Amino acid sequence: MNQRRVQIVLLCEDRQQEVFARHFLKKRGFTGNIRANFCLKGAGEQFVRDSYAAEVKAYRSKNYLSVILVVLIDADKETIEKRLKQLDDALIADSQQIRQPQEAIAIFIPKRNIETWIHYLQGEAVDEETEYSKFTKNESACKPYVESLVNQCYQGLDANAPSSLQAACGELKRILPLLE
Repeated sequence: MNQRRVQIVLLCEDRQQEVFARHFLKKRGFTGNIRANFCLKGAGEQFVRDSYAAEVKAYRSKNYLSVILVVLIDADKETIEKRLKQLDDALIADSQQIRQPQEAIAIFIPKRNIETWIHYLQGEAVDEETEYSKFTKNESACKPYVESLVNQCYQGLDANAPSSLQAACGELKRILPLLE
């Protein structure tokens, strides 16, 4: 599949996640159209859960297009498994099947939040329970660190990388063959 014809839909909590994902995808070589849908105010996690079923339905209706749905939702104090179940439950409540392995729907769940990943990429020792400082009104400050992640995902992350980031790299490797 030619990546220039791929349409990517980003469903994320906030501007920071949108900047992170968009920059990662561009550095990874995606040149197609990227449309972002994120929460402008209020609870970003709730926004993603509330919007997920509609975005999956739209993804599934566009079988004539090359579409990828990229979902970012923080685990916050929950587990990654609980967030995945909540997203599955949103589909079931909307009378849809849960996400299928062959679908180009990627779900990335930073544990505690996206800032955990950014601080790790900055070279800090992090844990996935601490809430790290945000880059309010300076979301693009993450870009140099996101660039380093592009290569790390394929060459292998360090053993001290957050487990949620390791899972995200696995999710990325799962979805890339679907696009070829």
